[in-house]
Amino acid sequence: MNKRKIAIFGSTGSIGIQALEVIAAHPDKFSVEVLTAQQNADLLIEQALKFKPNAVVIGSEEKYKQVKDVLFDKGIKVFAGAKAMVEVASWSSIDMMLAAIMGFAGLAPTLSAIEQGTPVALANKETLVVAGDIVMATARRKNVPVIPVDSEHSAIFQCLVGEPFSKVEKVILTASGGPFLGKKPNFLINVKKDHALQHPNWRMGAKITIDCATLMNKGLEMIEARWMFGLQPENIEVVIHPQSIIHSMVQFVDGSLKAQMGLPDMKLPIQYALGYPDRLANDFPRFSFRNYSSLTFEQPDTKTFRNLAIAIDAMHKGGNTACVMNAANEEVVHAFLRNRIGFLQMTEVIEETIAKIPFIEAPTLHDYYECDNAAREHAASLINAIVI
Repeated sequence: MNKRKIAIFGSTGSIGIQALEVIAAHPDKFSVEVLTAQQNADLLIEQALKFKPNAVVIGSEEKYKQVKDVLFDKGIKVFAGAKAMVEVASWSSIDMMLAAIMGFAGLAPTLSAIEQGTPVALANKETLVVAGDIVMATARRKNVPVIPVDSEHSAIFQCLVGEPFSKVEKVILTASGGPFLGKKPNFLINVKKDHALQHPNWRMGAKITIDCATLMNKGLEMIEARWMFGLQPENIEVVIHPQSIIHSMVQFVDGSLKAQMGLPDMKLPIQYALGYPDRLANDFPRFSFRNYSSLTFEQPDTKTFRNLAIAIDAMHKGGNTACVMNAANEEVVHAFLRNRIGFLQMTEVIEETIAKIPFIEAPTLHDYYECDNAAREHAASLINAIVI
């Protein structure tokens, strides 16, 4: 493969940091063209000084001067604000965009890159949860590859290589079950953020770790898989697999199953996406069956972890439902991480918000933005009324 110029949108988050580790390990394969961050100016500066990108973007305009004062004399262009994020994403000098901005904020830059014709390594699942129909239709129209970075979707993608899609019967997403596997509501009612942030297998950012604890993350991944692979909702299943060794499976029309396996390490799907279609050698730890006496599976408890059931309903209902759900979820997770709302109350706010926002069967991109704003406002009002 020719050396690729990578733009990392969300370079100071967990995925972005690990992506830079992958790039540093393969200096003959990758260089850094753009780095972006929303708030963490100190780390963005540190990364820029090390990797020497063509440009950086800091989302917070208040921190523009801090970043520019350090980097301007180094020959690194410095921009600020949401509009700059979208504009820089459209640069033709970028060979691949790693879309790792957290949440709904990643949608506009990702669409900008796709419109330009830039291949996207997609780590931001919310982009497809919110507007997957529009995003993937745009990618098809522009003939732009969208390579998944989520471990589950990377697993499905790898299982599908060389297979005719018409022969796929269903996909099976695996979930660790999070830190509260087997727990019931009488336990979860007292859960605090410190408990919920203790994921048993994966090293991730705070927001996705809380989503894993509530099983909302797996619901979001089901919706992402629907749009990423053009599946019908009834062809997507979830199974709990506490060891997180099998990352997902594909079942074909003859009944055979293909699974992608490996130790839980996000650098592997990041490296696969950045290097695709090449497989790059690395020194990551290897899985050994000698270290695992068994791999176990069970059905998810959607009566206790109702967020998964809400997401499944949203996937089947379609329209703007997933957009509304996602907006409410981002608001409640933000509140939970600041001890403003209880663990089980997150689900209640999401349900009430979905019930409040009018359903739109075939939303436009403008509708998605409007629904996101309305859902956030309503969820915030519900959160403000809660006393814990």
